[in-house]
This record gives sequence, C-alpha cells and structure tokens, in this order.
Amino acid sequence: MKHFLDLADWTAADLQYLLDSAVTLKDEHRRGGNPPLLKGKALAMVFQKPSLRTRVSFEMAMQHVGGYAFYLSPQEIGLGKRESTADIARVLGGYVDAIMARTFDHQHILDLARWSPVPVINGLTDYNHPCQAMADLLTIYEEFGRLEGLHLAYVGDSNNVVTSLLMGAAQFGMKMTIGSPAGYQPKPAVLERARQLARGRLEVAVTDDPVAAVTGADVVYTDTWTSMGQEAEAEQRRAIFPPYQVNEALLSHAAEHAIVLHCLPAHRGEEITDEVADGPQSRLFPQAENRLHAQKAILVHLLGVGGAADDEGEQAEPTEKKPKKKGKKDKKDKKK
Repeated sequence: MKHFLDLADWTAADLQYLLDSAVTLKDEHRRGGNPPLLKGKALAMVFQKPSLRTRVSFEMAMQHVGGYAFYLSPQEIGLGKRESTADIARVLGGYVDAIMARTFDHQHILDLARWSPVPVINGLTDYNHPCQAMADLLTIYEEFGRLEGLHLAYVGDSNNVVTSLLMGAAQFGMKMTIGSPAGYQPKPAVLERARQLARGRLEVAVTDDPVAAVTGADVVYTDTWTSMGQEAEAEQRRAIFPPYQVNEALLSHAAEHAIVLHCLPAHRGEEITDEVADGPQSRLFPQAENRLHAQKAILVHLLGVGGAADDEGEQAEPTEKKPKKKGKKDKKDKKK
C-alpha cells in the first residue's frame, strides 16, 4: 500500500504522472465534469491545524470524482491525547478508504501511516507540505510546459513549504535559490536529502541576500513570515524579515516573464505587497485552485481502479496514456 507523505517517497516518473493526471482531470472538470472514478469511496479528513484551502479542496476533489469526504475536528480526534494515534489509524481505517491528516508534529503522520490499513495523505505537518508543492509544481508546469531547467526562487522563512519545494525541485531537475535570513534557512539535513534525491540534477543555493536569490528567476515564491504555532515569535520575525518582502522592486530582478506564487493565506503588506499579489505576474489564485486538481489526481491514483498501489507498496502501472505536455510559451504570451 502506498501513502502520500513526502515527495521524496515517490519517483520523478510517479510525480510526473500525477501532474499529467491533474491536467487531464482539470480539463475534464472544466469541460463538463469528472467521471465518478471514486464512487462509493470515503475520505476522513483529520485536522489539528485549521485550513480554508486544505479542507475545501479535498472535500470538493472527492465530490468531483463521486466520492465523499468528511471533516474531523481536533476535539473529535485528539491525536495521541484522547487515544493513541495507532488506535485512531486502525479505527478510521475500518470505516473509510483513505485518511488525510493536517497536523503539527510530523511523527503523527508517520504513525498514522504505519498503523493505517488504508492510504494516508499528508495535508501538512511542521516538517513538510507535499500536497501544496504538487499544486505549485502543477501551476509552474501549466505556465511553462516543463519543469526541468527552470529557476525557482524562494524568499522568506524556510519553512515546511520550502522542504517540499526542495524535494520537488530535486525530482524534476530544477534550479532553486533560497533567500532567508540567518537562523531561518533550511536545515542542512533537508538540503542534503534533496541533493541525494536529485543525483546531481539539483542546483541549489542558499543566501541571506534576497536580490541574489531572485535574480534571473522564472518563479518567485514566498510565504508568511510566521506560521501557525509560531505566534509568540511574530513581533521578532516582523523585525527581521522586511528586506525579504516580495515587492515590485525585488521582483524587477527576476526574469521578465517570471511568475509569483504564494501558498496563502497572505499577510499583505508583510511578505508580499498588494501590487505584486494582484499584479500581472501573480498566479496566486490559479495556484490555490490547483490544490483541488493536484489532490484529485493523488486521490484517484491511490484509490481509483487501476491506480491504487499494490500490496507490496509499489506504484501500479498507469492505465491511461499521459497527456502531452504543452509547448513552452514565449515571453510575450507570458506577460499578462
């Protein structure tokens, strides 16, 4: 059985198949709707951290393909508090076909996967955010028609989103530059894991200079300076991060055709300005929509007929031909 916990657990071919499937499912939905590939399937959504995008995108993803999803609040579950994570995993696995969990402690998602008799999907932990990264990669893929060789720049706090972006960049042979202040840069173990995963295909640089990080970039990405659970550090972070704000001046150092991404929610006027968030290079809202389609592809692959993982934990062979990649747009087309 296969879980979706970390992009590093999947091969580049698997991830490319998921992206191509997401493109197909998105196109089908816009042309009249998806077939009920998961009719009769149920997804339990376990939340320790609240989220607009995670809850709605997973719930609607299941609905689009004929399945059913339901929300379980922290008070109803209490991972490791009201009862053990192992017991919760086994109980839920007897009721539903898959579990999505959004937690603080990464060990909770690992424990759910260890004990669950059904696939577990990581909706976010303090360590990583693989579903968000898949939506990000899908947005970039749609924009440029490829991933390999593109330059992805991230500026701000090197948080769980950065961890998953690094693993995605490693899998697809992207260049990634990270501009973060000292003390807020990726941990060496995360960088080393990404480099090992890339087998020489990842060019990554970490700097405390935001201009150096974004210079020549195809994609400029940022996130909130203070994540959930870090509220006590908010004032300290607001004093440190202003040079890393994605504004028009910083964006001018990126490639002319560069797009801007942010996983949301955005603290406008802090990590990103209104002019950029709502400007012609912004892809914030197509990126948010792509949570729906990327996760739909993950769900269909894990649970769908011909797409579920086999008992040995290997990926099943795709049952349909991959969609062809779109051609690369020229600079004129990209400027909107």
